[in-house]
This record gives sequence, C-alpha cells and structure tokens, in this order.
Amino acid sequence: MSDSTQNPPEGSSFQPPPPPEGQQSAPGMPPPAPGTPQPAPTPPSEPGYGYGGPASGVGQPADLLMRFLARLIDFILLGIVNGIIVGIIVAGLFGLSGGNTYGFGTGAGYAARALSAVITAVLYLGYFTLMESRNGRTIGKMLLKLQTQGPDGSTPTTEQALKRNFWVALSILGVIPVIGGLVGSVAELVIVILIAVTIHNSPIREGWHDKLAGGTRVVKTG
Repeated sequence: MSDSTQNPPEGSSFQPPPPPEGQQSAPGMPPPAPGTPQPAPTPPSEPGYGYGGPASGVGQPADLLMRFLARLIDFILLGIVNGIIVGIIVAGLFGLSGGNTYGFGTGAGYAARALSAVITAVLYLGYFTLMESRNGRTIGKMLLKLQTQGPDGSTPTTEQALKRNFWVALSILGVIPVIGGLVGSVAELVIVILIAVTIHNSPIREGWHDKLAGGTRVVKTG
C-alpha cells in the first residue's frame, strides 16, 4: 500500500481538512465523508408555512361546518325558548287555542301572528347581538370552542354584532298579512346560502355578513 493512503504517524501534527460548509457535524460526531449529501433544513414550525403546527389550531379561522353547527345549536335552543314565550303570551292575550292561534280570516288570528313575528325577531336578534358583543360567543360557539372577533381582533361592538346578525330578524316580515311570513322565510334562506358560499370561497373564511360588519371573523379557541 502506498504512503499516501497510510494513516499519519502517531504524534504527528497532521489534522484532517475541515468538512465543507453546510456539512459540519454535531459535537462528538465524526465529520461526514466528502461527497455526503447535505441534510435537508429543518422546516419552520410557524403556522402558515405548510409545516409544523396544523392550520386548524387556536386562532385559525373556523371552517364552514363548525360555524354551521354552532348556529344550529343556537337556533334549536332559541326555537324552544321562543315557542314557550310566544305560546304563553299569545294564549294569555288572546285566549286562543293552538288550532286557532294562526288561523286566517280572524282579526285575533292576524294579531297573534304579528305578535309572534315581533317576539321572534326581537328574541333572535337580541340574543346574537348581546352574546357576541359581550364576549364574542353564543352558547353554540362556547360548546364548539369558537369565538367571533372584531376587525382588530377584539370583541365585536354592538353595532358590528347587530350588522352581522340582522338577517335572523327577518321574521318581522310576518307582520305583513298573508305573504309576510313566506317572504321572510325565503329571504332568510337566500342570505343563509349567500353566507355559506362566501365563507366556503374565502381563504380567511369571511362570510358576506362579516364583510357587512366591517371585517368580523370567527376563530377557533381550542
């Protein structure tokens, strides 16, 4: 074997050349052999880079399904409460049975329907406006760990909460004889579809009603 391939004699001052830049080894580890591929850099852990923490973490925009379920929970609870309140008030004021309360052709029947429409509109709009302007959460959002935030990340103002939830009060159109209730229901359905489509198509999950309120958003809190 030639001298060029032999190990340097013991006690010699010979030192191996340093590894190329980017291939430095960890302390206590032998240097990599020449030509060894450089390891890939460690990806950043900040959300939004496609690595590290998942995009579904705390503070990320809530998706359409979670927001829909939160609203559904709220509407179910409100429907129960509204039915009890309307039933008590209408029966107490007009003395009408369930079969005649919403019947057509009588003045008492129309008055009962109009009063029911007003109570429903006030209850629904008042609930969403009050809950969101106090802490950004309705009961449905609390259960699903969601929160509504204003454009600056704080709790929405009363005006912002009112604007983004005005459509839940369209039942007020029930005061219009004969067609009012139908018009209100169709209008609510159209707005619900519009909100769902805009949330789905927005990269930041901003619905049409969020834009109307100046840029509110719904984020995950857990």
